[in-house]
Amino acid sequence: MMSKVGKILAIDDNEDILFSLKLLLKQHVELIHTESDPELIPKLMKQETYDVILLDMNFTKDAISGQEGYHWLNRIIELDPRAVVLFITAYGDVEKSVKAIKAGATDFILKPWQNEKLMATISSAIKLRKSKEEVTQLKTKQKELNAVLDQPFNDFIGVSPEMQTVFSTIQKVAVTDANVLILGENGTGKELVARALHRNSARKDEVFISVDLGSINENLFESELFGHVKGAFTDARTDRPGRFEIASGGTLFLDEIGNLSLPMQAKLLTVLERREVIRVGSNKPIPIDIRLICATNMPILQMVAEENYRQDLLYRINTVEISLPSLGERYEDIPLLAEHFLRIYAKKYKKSFGPLSKACINKLYDYSWPGNVRELQHLMERAVIMADDNNLQPSDFQINPGHSQQGDVELDSYNLEEVEKNIIQKVLKTNQGNISKAAGELGLTRTSLYRRLEKYGL
Repeated sequence: MMSKVGKILAIDDNEDILFSLKLLLKQHVELIHTESDPELIPKLMKQETYDVILLDMNFTKDAISGQEGYHWLNRIIELDPRAVVLFITAYGDVEKSVKAIKAGATDFILKPWQNEKLMATISSAIKLRKSKEEVTQLKTKQKELNAVLDQPFNDFIGVSPEMQTVFSTIQKVAVTDANVLILGENGTGKELVARALHRNSARKDEVFISVDLGSINENLFESELFGHVKGAFTDARTDRPGRFEIASGGTLFLDEIGNLSLPMQAKLLTVLERREVIRVGSNKPIPIDIRLICATNMPILQMVAEENYRQDLLYRINTVEISLPSLGERYEDIPLLAEHFLRIYAKKYKKSFGPLSKACINKLYDYSWPGNVRELQHLMERAVIMADDNNLQPSDFQINPGHSQQGDVELDSYNLEEVEKNIIQKVLKTNQGNISKAAGELGLTRTSLYRRLEKYGL
C-alpha cells in the first residue's frame, strides 16, 4: 500500500499475533487498534468506525469449534451491517472459514501468514469497505431525491378543472400496469405525467427509462430499443442491451411515439405482442417485463384515419389515454405556476423576491403561451436572472408581442359574433391554418374552435 489508508481493528487472544499485526500494519494504515478481549468489541466499534476488522476464529473459551468466532461475526454485523470482517484462522480450519464467509465474513487469513499476501487481502478489504460506503451514500441520496420527487406531482401542479381531471386519472391508473398514451402539445408536461405514473406505481423502486423516439435514426432503431450482439454490425464491438431490456422490471417511456415510420411501428408492435426482444445479430428471444407509457404531440387518431399509423399499435399502447390541456386552456393555473417557478429560480440563483404583482399577472394573462408551461418556466428563469430589484415588474417579462392576446383588431362591426368571427379568421391566418396553435392562442380547445369554425362557415 503506497499511502496510509484505512482503520483496522484486530481481535485475537494471542498477544504475539496482535503484536506482529500491529508492527506490520502501522507502516501501512492510518490506524490500527488491537484487543485480546472480544467482549470489548461493541465498545470499540461505538468509539471508532473501522474499515476492516480482523477477527480470530477460536478464542480460549472455545479453542477449536469456531463457534465463538461465528458469534462475534454476527454481533459485528448487527452493530455495522457494512462491516468488512476477515477471519484469522489456522491452516486446519479452512473448512470452518468457508462456512464463516457464508455467514457474512469477507475473507480469511491463514496463520502463519505471508506479509505480502496479508497486505493484499487487507488492501482489497479496505477498498470493499469504501465501495460499500459509496453505495450506501448513493442509496441515501436516491432515497432523498425520491422523497422530493414523490411530493404530489411535484412540478406538475394546477388548480384548473382540466388539471384536476388529469390528476384524478393518474391516481386511478398509476397503481395498474395498464399501458398509457399521453397526448398534448410540446411543453405541456407529458414526461412529468409519465414520471408521476411511475412514482405512484408498484414499480416505483425499479428503473424509469425515457426514450425520445424522435431523435433515434431509423437505422439504429432496433439496436437502441432491442439491443445488439458483438459483430452484429461494423461498430458493434460488444454485446449491448437495448432500452427494453434495461427497463425490464420498471417503466419504459417512449416519447414522440407518433414519429415512427410504418416499418418501425411493425417492429415495435411485434415486441409488445410477444413481450420479448431479440437483439440485432441474435436469434435468442429475451423476455421483458415493462410498464409502457407513450406520448406524442401529433394528431395520432387522424394519422390512423389517413393510414399513416397502425391502428393495432394504437390499440396496444393506449389502454388508457390522458390528454393534457395547453396552458391556454388552463389560464387559472398561470399565477400558481409563475409563483412556483419564481421560488425555484430565486433559490437557485440565491435571490429574494416578493409575490408577483397584479400588473405582472395581467401581463402573463395577456399572452397566448404557444410554448405552454415550458415557455413560462423559461420566462420566469430569465426574469429572475435579469431582475434589478426584489420585486419583478411587467417589464422583466420578455414576451413576444406577436403572441399577445390583445393585438389590434380592426372592427367593422360591434356585433359580438362578427367580432369573434373576425378574430378567429385573423388568428388562423397568423398561424397559417394550424388549428392547434390557433386554438391555443385563442384560449380554446381544438373541439371548441372546430365548433366555431362550423358555426361561422370558416
